[in-house]
Amino acid sequence: MRYLLTSLTFAFLTLCIFNARSWATEHGASVYPVGVETVMPGMTPPGKGTMLFEFTTFYEANEMVNSQGQNAAGEFKLRVLANAVKLVHDWNVPVLGGRFNTNIAIPQLYEELHVAPGSYSKQGLGNIDIGVFQVGYAKGALHGYYEGDVFLPGGSYTNSDILNVGQHNFATAPVAGLTYLPFHEKLELSSKALYIVNFHDTATHYNGGNELTWEYDAMGEVSKRVALGVNGYLYQQTTDDHQNGAIVGDGNRGRDLTVGPEVRMHVGRHVGMAVKYLRDTLVENKPSGNAFWFQMGIPLSFGHAGK
Repeated sequence: MRYLLTSLTFAFLTLCIFNARSWATEHGASVYPVGVETVMPGMTPPGKGTMLFEFTTFYEANEMVNSQGQNAAGEFKLRVLANAVKLVHDWNVPVLGGRFNTNIAIPQLYEELHVAPGSYSKQGLGNIDIGVFQVGYAKGALHGYYEGDVFLPGGSYTNSDILNVGQHNFATAPVAGLTYLPFHEKLELSSKALYIVNFHDTATHYNGGNELTWEYDAMGEVSKRVALGVNGYLYQQTTDDHQNGAIVGDGNRGRDLTVGPEVRMHVGRHVGMAVKYLRDTLVENKPSGNAFWFQMGIPLSFGHAGK
């Protein structure tokens, strides 16, 4: 059951907000769903184990905040409903003292945007994430991994549309996760960091800046089936946006700090779930709102702990 519960660490749902050319919001969205990895993000599955995950999130924002922390869009309402599935497999192959894993996540999104010109809606495939390699480690109460990810462009893009699903560029990211489970796993302290390098959008000649993300959670068990705690993330864009080789505005560097409650639980012997809420604060050059998450993991094969 511990494997089922901790396997929620592989939660991945691509929440790509929107792409409105008049606001240069390619910088305001990300190929990565920031805030998703706050459930034991340093854990990896046992050897030859395969997990299927389903994720649902709803995001709402009524402001598009600029570099001065002010609403820059006037009338603005954004609503996003996203669902995704993810497959994770441990190949039970020893690599540098750990074990080799791969994974893939495929998101589907429905978006509504209300701005001064009118109301728009669209649904489609978001940015697929491929975990090309992951090497996981475990020693006592300490668990961790490092990983290399590749993000694919969204499934469709129309240059003339106000609203598009997903980001229309490739990206890569080195990733590291860490989970500490002291006191017989009754307490959890976790974090995950990644650095996203965005590539050129060939349709708009826009190159979004690179992004640093640090996600965290602290949880305590209240029963054998339920744990409560806090979760969130710090997001900081580290380089300027460029279009046609020139800096866009003042660089449009996004920033966000979120915090909220999280409930982690397991149902029966084999299903793990988590419910959480995140509130945007200290926002710059991004939408500002609230996110509600539901995550579930089901084993397709149980594997084993040995190498």
